[in-house]
Order: sequence, then C-alpha cells, then structure tokens
Amino acid sequence: MRYTYHTKGTCSVTISFDIDDDVITNVSFVGGCPGNLQAVSRLVDGMTVSQIEDKLKGIQCGVRGTSCPDQLASAVREAYNIEKGIN
Repeated sequence: MRYTYHTKGTCSVTISFDIDDDVITNVSFVGGCPGNLQAVSRLVDGMTVSQIEDKLKGIQCGVRGTSCPDQLASAVREAYNIEKGIN
C-alpha cells in the first residue's frame, strides 16, 4: 500500500512510502533538506515499522520539538495502524 503523510512542524511537507505488512520501502520526502532526506530514505529502506521508530522517534530539529526523521517514525506507525485496522 502506498501511503502519504502530511508532516507537522517540519520543512518537509509530505512523506510518501510503500508499506507491506510492516516493511517500509520507497520513502520520499517533499521539501526539507534534500541530501539528508535522501540519506534517511535509503537507510530505512526495507526496515520494519518498529526498527524505524526505534532509530528515529524523538529526534528533534532545533527547537521545533520534532524533525523530518521523527515525522517519518510517526508516519510509518500511522500507516501500519491503518493497514491493520488499529485505532
């Protein structure tokens, strides 16, 4: 399933990715720091939702209280919950 997440509090505006059961592939960001986000996308390719959360959840960018990687962690969890019918 292809999923698009609208970020909150970051320079990137959306994150799109494929989720198959709990494996994430083909991550792409719109907006943000292109080089860093291409690296993040490649590094998480093939990881599970839990692995991504463990690595990225809670990372902050300055005083924003979140970051593009933190938003990715939220996005993959949200997509997983929707795919599994978990509220």
